[in-house]
Amino acid sequence: MQFTSTDVEQVESTWQQFVPSSSLQDADPRRFRFDWRSEQLASTSLVNYRLAAKVHSKAEPLDQILVCRVDAPDARVWSARDTLTPGAPWISDGTRVEAKWDRSADVRAFVFDRPAAEARARQLTGDDTLKLRTTGLAPHTAIDARRWEAMFAYVDQALALSGSDPLIAAELERHALMMTLSAFPNTFTEAMRRPAQRAGAPVAVRRALAYIDENAHRPITVDDVAAAAYISTRGLQYAFRRALDITPTQALRRARLEGARRDLQSGEGRSVGEVARRWGFTHPTRFASAYRDAFGTPPSLTSM
Repeated sequence: MQFTSTDVEQVESTWQQFVPSSSLQDADPRRFRFDWRSEQLASTSLVNYRLAAKVHSKAEPLDQILVCRVDAPDARVWSARDTLTPGAPWISDGTRVEAKWDRSADVRAFVFDRPAAEARARQLTGDDTLKLRTTGLAPHTAIDARRWEAMFAYVDQALALSGSDPLIAAELERHALMMTLSAFPNTFTEAMRRPAQRAGAPVAVRRALAYIDENAHRPITVDDVAAAAYISTRGLQYAFRRALDITPTQALRRARLEGARRDLQSGEGRSVGEVARRWGFTHPTRFASAYRDAFGTPPSLTSM
């Protein structure tokens, strides 16, 4: 969704579609301009907007994980207990966070559905009792903050290039959540320090490979592969390393490269780029490099 508006009520109601608890207060309608763009994934929203106005904003997410960065020269960002660094990302799964600025601000945010994120965290760790909760508002370090910002820019650009391609969107959504959970303090990172599940490796690997072969053309992620193999994602990674000396991600990418090669050979695509996107590769140069590494020839020389 993309639009520009000077209507304060329209802007507030739009934000509330994504974060129902959000509000805009003390906005000066005489110099108010809102440039909004958002992308909706399966259980995650990406929001990127510029708001030119004097504003006091509040957000207190319910059953959501909100990760946000307010970039403005005169911005103040705080919660009831903490003063946050202006221009740095912060995270909340229920704590009220407020921000003020007098002129204009660029705001970037991910809004994750908390139950869906928790389900994925449980699958990754193999801990069905894990309660996903944030344990702090600020990133672990300044480097983590920059890594999160680079990830946001990457996902934003990739979504703009790929549109609503479900296979690419599924991988980007997973990437956004994993990078967020690694950058901020939360119960998931604590659970990941425990020993990985290692039981049932040979059978799990066979199940995983069969699932990949049958579903590589669908918007599946490594977490889906692990669930189909009845093992945690960490356990599956260990099993693949031990049995095949590769990762599940590498196996899934190889299956998608094989699918792309079949399509190129049979002429099922108007261009190499179209075939690459169909199989989840957003960057033509990276696709060509991976294809050449796998098959010894560039995709442009494969019969179409």
